[in-house]
Amino acid sequence: MTVSRRALLQATAAAPLLAAAPRLWAQAAFDTVRIVTGFPPGGTSDTICRRVAAKMAPSYGKSVVVDNRTGAGGQIAIQAVKGMTPDGTALLQTPMSMLGIYPHIYKKLPYDPVVDLTPASLGATFDFGFAVGPAVPASVKSMPEFLAWCKANPAQANFGSPAAGSVPHFIGVLLGRSADIDLKHVPYRGTQPAILDMVGGQVQAVSGPIGEFTQHVAAGKCRLLAATGAARSKFAPDTPTLQEQGLKDMVFSEWFGFYLPGKAAADVVQRANAALRMALADKETVDGLAVMGLESRSSSPAELAAMLKTDTERWGPIVKTIGFTADS
Repeated sequence: MTVSRRALLQATAAAPLLAAAPRLWAQAAFDTVRIVTGFPPGGTSDTICRRVAAKMAPSYGKSVVVDNRTGAGGQIAIQAVKGMTPDGTALLQTPMSMLGIYPHIYKKLPYDPVVDLTPASLGATFDFGFAVGPAVPASVKSMPEFLAWCKANPAQANFGSPAAGSVPHFIGVLLGRSADIDLKHVPYRGTQPAILDMVGGQVQAVSGPIGEFTQHVAAGKCRLLAATGAARSKFAPDTPTLQEQGLKDMVFSEWFGFYLPGKAAADVVQRANAALRMALADKETVDGLAVMGLESRSSSPAELAAMLKTDTERWGPIVKTIGFTADS
């Protein structure tokens, strides 16, 4: 009997999950587990939390709830988890920005991403999109056309993002600089509030996770001008990348990660990691996240820590070049 290479790879990848499962199931489930996010219901961060929470119950927690603690660009949620008991009953789910970029823009950040949080697992990866609403003429159908329109209409040259100091914010700034335009930034508490203002005509454009736009694009309420990945997103295959539109250095993506409070014990981390891996590998989770333009992906705690280190080092020079600080 022969075994295909693909089957062998799948079996090898599943082995850690199968090995961890008996230990996970042998432990009594927590009564209540909370997954804290710094962004409001309806967006990508909230979606991944709810999908994962549904699959972590009842084996990891009899009740697994999502706790939306919005404000300060995601900082409030991180501070909340920082002060919680590291026993496995509290998890933070956050984009990379709050951990890898904020240290470069805040002189007194109220948390240390390395000391105050313990990596548990990667959650998902995604690209960004840049869209315009009804405040921008229908004749504007590409990024070069939008930038040209902004140059001709400087009073209306603005865009929203989910938070000041986030990757979507800096994408907008870099786009403006590429055309020598003062593209004004309007920060929001999440991408969905920004999009609602855009489709309502209060803000001209929005930079945010690509999956946040798809339902609005399908409804004809906004136009997705560009995606930020190295290749076209499978979630928006008809949308050209920034590279395709002549912006050669504009390639950006991001990830969501799950963290425990700092100083979580090794067995607590292992248990949370096993539960997260199983939840993220579930077909319903994978399919549900795809609706929001998210690729479900798990990792070991060490792999997540390495990813954060790499991104923190990458964004330092970019932030310095842009010159943005929290006080600017």
